[in-house]
Amino acid sequence: MRQKLAVYPGSFDPVTYGHLDVIERALEIFSPLIVAVVDNPNKQPLFSVSERVAMLEEIGSNYPGQLIVEEFKGLLVDFLRRERASFIVRGLRAVSDFELEFMMATMNRKLAPEIDTIFLMTNEEHFYLSSSSVKEVAKLGGNVEGFVPPVVEKKLKEKYGMMPGEVTVQPLE
Repeated sequence: MRQKLAVYPGSFDPVTYGHLDVIERALEIFSPLIVAVVDNPNKQPLFSVSERVAMLEEIGSNYPGQLIVEEFKGLLVDFLRRERASFIVRGLRAVSDFELEFMMATMNRKLAPEIDTIFLMTNEEHFYLSSSSVKEVAKLGGNVEGFVPPVVEKKLKEKYGMMPGEVTVQPLE
């Protein structure tokens, strides 16, 4: 029986409960699952790759032996080949995600016909979540408690100069 190893790639800047929902759904199909943190030089992330990997590893301790967190650069299909993985896992929130994801899946299929992409819908309670919206809320001093795991909430507060538990209110001008 062929091992069905999958990779869930992303920037995870930061990881949200929407990402974790996709991870949990993927773990029902694949084990282990590699969460591949992209080091994209074209983006200006809030967290370094090592910070994102560390947060995911801490979260991954809730899934012993099932979740592998790795950093990668370059083409995703080359990373999958190195890892001997056969599947790419991608999360979808809404129809707007589908067009871009479909184009990427098609390109990956052209580059590596032996690799398939699996799309998993996040739970509807997470449809609205995105890493960029979470960063915006945190930057403006809002509460991100229901959007990200506690380790990520703490790191966001540290990045934006807030003490744990502190909420800032921006004065109206």
